[in-house]
Amino acid sequence: MSAQRKDAVDTIIDQWAAVRPDLDTRAMEVFGRIYRLSRAMGDRAEKAYAPYGISRGEFDVLATLRRAGEPYTLSPRQLSSTLMLTTGGMTGRLDKLERAALLRRSPDPHDRRGLQVTLTEKGLTVIDEAVGAGLAAQTAALSTLDDEQAGQLADLLRELLAGTQGSQQD
Repeated sequence: MSAQRKDAVDTIIDQWAAVRPDLDTRAMEVFGRIYRLSRAMGDRAEKAYAPYGISRGEFDVLATLRRAGEPYTLSPRQLSSTLMLTTGGMTGRLDKLERAALLRRSPDPHDRRGLQVTLTEKGLTVIDEAVGAGLAAQTAALSTLDDEQAGQLADLLRELLAGTQGSQQD
């Protein structure tokens, strides 16, 4: 352990060391912290998006449309594949966002069997404000690191993520 203060993951690692000193728990140290960090930041994101009347999942839909650029339109299939959602899960989100007038569904002019989903002006305003609020929460959490440390962490996590892509064992 580094000279940093102990956290809950250190306690778990110490417990394993006491009962199973033969285990190499480095992966548990890394992924335990990633998991806890993900949960903590997910909670912060929910709080950041709540004033805009959207959840994290709804934010993801609106943000995906926003990142697509003008005219902020994608098919439900494109949204589902980008967000790794089933069509049923996507339909529920789209229904709620459409009722809130944050997006609209319309026939696809290039495929009479298809639909397209487009941000409304209200949706564009909401996502632009919500992304700022979410980034402010993330920036506040990241402020415990200096710029160099934050860059190193981003690089290390990119490498770790790349190493897990395609090598998933189910």
